[in-house]
Amino acid sequence: MSAAQLVKPIEILLVEDNPGDVDLTREALANSKIYNQLSVVGNGEQAMAFLRHKGKYTNASRPDLVLLDLNLPRMDGREVLKEIKSDDDLKRIPVVVLTSSKAEEDILKVYNLHANCYITKPMDLGQFLKVVHVIEDFWFTIVKLPPKGG
Repeated sequence: MSAAQLVKPIEILLVEDNPGDVDLTREALANSKIYNQLSVVGNGEQAMAFLRHKGKYTNASRPDLVLLDLNLPRMDGREVLKEIKSDDDLKRIPVVVLTSSKAEEDILKVYNLHANCYITKPMDLGQFLKVVHVIEDFWFTIVKLPPKGG
């Protein structure tokens, strides 16, 4: 077995309903120096099913990090965040809110719901790619994450 086969990828769950933002995030992570596996769901209900291994997500990997948009169909990002952080099995998974909202009300609300950080999506393509790389570098190079299931 090669060294690459022995290394498990960093598991990232992207909760995003905008196909353009999904593509940009995929592109940024594909060109990453960190071995990762990106899973994508398009709404809050799917996010919770993924995290709780329900329905078609019974074999889903537990993410090391959740990238969460706030404005989602069916169940918005605030509701998803509240459920994650109130669930003893999920609350230690870092949640990075990555959204277009700059509203102080949203920023306060998500920190009160225990988001790990809040980032406003840049509208510029190059800046968006840079932000994804910075998120990745910070959370997977600098930060010590809790063990899965720990």
